[in-house]
Amino acid sequence: MPETEAGLRDRLVDVGVELVAREGAQALTLREIARRAGVSHGAPRRYFPTHLELLSAIARRGFADLAGRTAVAAAADARPPRAQLAVLARAYLDFACGNRGMYELMFRHDLLESGHLGLRDTSLPLFARLVELTALARPDLDARTVAGALWANLHGIAQLWSWGSLQLATGTEDLAPLLRAALDAHLGPEGAR
Repeated sequence: MPETEAGLRDRLVDVGVELVAREGAQALTLREIARRAGVSHGAPRRYFPTHLELLSAIARRGFADLAGRTAVAAAADARPPRAQLAVLARAYLDFACGNRGMYELMFRHDLLESGHLGLRDTSLPLFARLVELTALARPDLDARTVAGALWANLHGIAQLWSWGSLQLATGTEDLAPLLRAALDAHLGPEGAR
């Protein structure tokens, strides 16, 4: 029985997700994905007219995974907003450090800047949750700006950690103090309000 159109499309994305997990974003070529999926090198073009569209479909899976992890981390959390921010931020850092290739792919500027690839729709809900919790934790601050700065800080921590730079510079193998410092820097010391 021939594979359905949707089945082959999904298989190409599945292969891309596996490939980025094992070998990183640089390994995601149309030819390599097609080879590993067992189809001709031209077959992906039927479903993904451009390489960026295939990369976006793969990155969309990463955003869905990250959203699922942060939702699970926050779902049963009845703690105050700042504590919920800490849980969300830790889930973000754990994802970034545990899925380096996917994380790198997800934040490629060429994928995110294109509105028609749909990645903004998958990435913005997480940021909206960050803004919401920031507003609840510190209603006296411009929540969107503070959440943006906090996100940039988390992104920097994740990137520098993945390169080994923070471990070398700080002499620690524990992300927790860095996360606490980032939250304190953007929201003020815990309990200070």
